[in-house]
Amino acid sequence: MPQDPSLDLLASALGRLQQNFAALPALPEPTPGSIRKMAAVLERAAERMADNLPYFHPLYAGQMLKPPHPVARVAYAMAMWLNPNNHALDGGRASSVMELESVREIAAMFGWQNHLGHLTSSGTFANLEALWIAGQLAPGKRIVASDQAHYTHARISGVLRLDFTSVAADDRGRMDIAALERELKKGDVGTVVVTLGTTATGSVDPLDRVLDLSREYGFRIHVDAAYGGYFRLIASSLDTAARSAFDAIGEADSIVVDPHKHGLQPYGCGCILLRDPALGRFYKHDSPYTYFTSGELHLGEISLECSRAGAAAVALWATQQLLPLVPHGEFAAALDQSRSAARKFYAFIEEDCRFVAPFPPELDIVVWAVKSVSIEESSRKATTVFQRAAQLDLHLALVQVPAAFFPPATWPNRPDNCEAMVTCLRSVLMKPEHLEWIEILLQKLDQATEESS
Repeated sequence: MPQDPSLDLLASALGRLQQNFAALPALPEPTPGSIRKMAAVLERAAERMADNLPYFHPLYAGQMLKPPHPVARVAYAMAMWLNPNNHALDGGRASSVMELESVREIAAMFGWQNHLGHLTSSGTFANLEALWIAGQLAPGKRIVASDQAHYTHARISGVLRLDFTSVAADDRGRMDIAALERELKKGDVGTVVVTLGTTATGSVDPLDRVLDLSREYGFRIHVDAAYGGYFRLIASSLDTAARSAFDAIGEADSIVVDPHKHGLQPYGCGCILLRDPALGRFYKHDSPYTYFTSGELHLGEISLECSRAGAAAVALWATQQLLPLVPHGEFAAALDQSRSAARKFYAFIEEDCRFVAPFPPELDIVVWAVKSVSIEESSRKATTVFQRAAQLDLHLALVQVPAAFFPPATWPNRPDNCEAMVTCLRSVLMKPEHLEWIEILLQKLDQATEESS
């Protein structure tokens, strides 16, 4: 890994920050001995960190891991010299304002001007807040999501003691509308979770059609766009079904998006948005010590979490200042590159007689199986290709998806209504550099497949 030029930017930013506090009495500097001890510890830490895959490199195309933008790294590190806490203005005066500004820009991406929102430590916690609000508004009512939704929705519902039901997905991994309506007819559904970008296949649930049902059956809609939310900026370039879903996102009751995925941020940085600002009434509480210095709104009064890293807000603010969240901008162009890479990857899979893909990518995730006589043999071969590809420095992922996603002729002996799962290969092409590297990735995949046969 070459020397990162952003280290010079960090030194400059820290110098500017320290100037602001130059009038304070000086503090003791570390002794030469303590510096040597820290250097030795950091050397060992660097050695330990070598036991990782190269998540930052385009040859890593497995899980949802995307390096932070250099400006986010620098801004986060610079802010850590103060270590602000965005639970209250006392602990994070500047970073709290930067959080509110950044969240306002994310909300505007979805067409919301008036909203309630804040950053969280993760998408999971953001989804927990959304379902907590759902339970407050519709106590005793069920939460419903697709069986391809993130597994944490069922877990979160259990934590909140809300009844949860999963409904079937269609043959493209999207929520099956007929299956959903069967649940709605029972009359006890309070909230439907709609996923725009499932973690397994990147499938986009038909939000527009769920909205039609909400007008008839009267339930809330929570959109889990933790992975796919930023694709709202390039919705016009998506296929018709996905475009219709993203075009309708502003009509949802709540939205979760993860800046630490496509938003170029360090972990953890999630975001929860509620369309109705009046829902802040559910967060109200009294604190004997946290809020005595200001009468203004504190982020701690509109969130379930207490201490939260103010550095995350500073990093997000800096990134969005550099790369505004607007259609046709530089940030949106990078998303387009990721999607183009996925389409090229899929075209290769589609034309190769050794593979079979269940459906084209809706976003930037490609899933495919290795052709074989049985589901079991196909799963075994996928694992072998995965292992050989890693030896060639191409890092993919394995994912289990329903065999029913594939055409019936894929495995001739597959019984009708088969509920078996097949182990597939998956590539998450979320780095814009993947487009430039796509031929190298495909060459390595070809070699790994040949050497595994």
